[in-house]
Amino acid sequence: MTFKIGTRGSPLALAQAHMTADALKAAHGWGDDDVEIIIIHTTGDKVQDRALAEIGGKALWTKELDAALLDGRIDVGVHSMKDVETILKDGIVLPTMLPRADVRETLIGADSIASLKPGARIGTSSPRRAAQLKARRPDITTEILRGNVATRLAKVESGAIDATLLAAAGLARLGMTVGSLIPVEAMLPASAQGAVGITARDGDAETLARLAAINHQPTLDCVLLERAFLANLGGTCHSPVAALAQFVDEKLHFRGQIFAEDGSEVQSGEFTAPLAAAPAEVAALAARLLGQAGPAVRALFNP
Repeated sequence: MTFKIGTRGSPLALAQAHMTADALKAAHGWGDDDVEIIIIHTTGDKVQDRALAEIGGKALWTKELDAALLDGRIDVGVHSMKDVETILKDGIVLPTMLPRADVRETLIGADSIASLKPGARIGTSSPRRAAQLKARRPDITTEILRGNVATRLAKVESGAIDATLLAAAGLARLGMTVGSLIPVEAMLPASAQGAVGITARDGDAETLARLAAINHQPTLDCVLLERAFLANLGGTCHSPVAALAQFVDEKLHFRGQIFAEDGSEVQSGEFTAPLAAAPAEVAALAARLLGQAGPAVRALFNP
C-alpha cells in the first residue's frame, strides 16, 4: 500500500514534503513507489490580497489538509510549523518533527534593519515582523504582502516595496542564497519557525510507528514549548509574539516577547530550566509578560 503524504502546492511546501518522503524512505527502506505526494489546495493559497487574520487565520493553511487526513485521502500532512494553529483539530495529532533548520529572518532589500532608507516601505503580513521592525525603526511603514517566495522577491525587485523579510529556513530549502541574515538578538523568530511538522490521525498506530522513526525529539520538544507559550498567552494571528526554545548544555533556554502592534511597547523575558520544568516556566513567563504589559498590548491576547 502506498503511503500518502499531503501537502500544499507551493514550491516550499513541496520541498518539505519531499524531505519527509526521503526521510521515510531512508528509515524504512522504501522505494519511490512506496510513497505518494498529494497536493491539497488550501484557502490560504487561493486568497492572496488580504492578511490571514482578516480571513480566518492559520486555519486557512491547514483545514483542507486536516479534512483530507481525517477522511483518509492522505496518511499524514506536512506543515511549516509556524503556520499551524496552536490548538489542533479533534482527531489530529502532531507526533513528529524533522530536524529544525535556521530560525533566523532574512532581510531582502537592505543589508540590515539600520540601513533601511528613511520611511522605507516593508512588505509583510506578519504582525510580529511589523512590530519588531517598527520597534527598531519607527519611521518605516509596513504593507500587506503575501504570496510565495518568488512573488515576494519580485515585489522588492520591481520597487513595489523597498524590502521584505523571509524565513531563512524556507530560502535554504529552496536552494536560494539571497538577502541578509538578521541575528535572533535583533529579531526573535515566530514560534516554531524553521520547523517542519508532520500530522497524523489520532490512534493510527501503524502510521504513528512509521513516523516515530524520523522524529527529531529535540525539535519536537522545543516547538511544543513555543506553541505552549502561544497557548498560554491566548495569542492569535493578530498577536505580535515571538518565541525561541533551544537546548543549551542539556537544559532548555527559552526567550519570549510580546509587542504593541506599532512596536511602541516590547515585553521580553527568558529562563533556563530542565526540560521537565519548562512547561510550568513557559506558563509563568507568559503570565509575567502579560502582567507587565500595558492595556493596548494585553488587548491583543486572550489568556
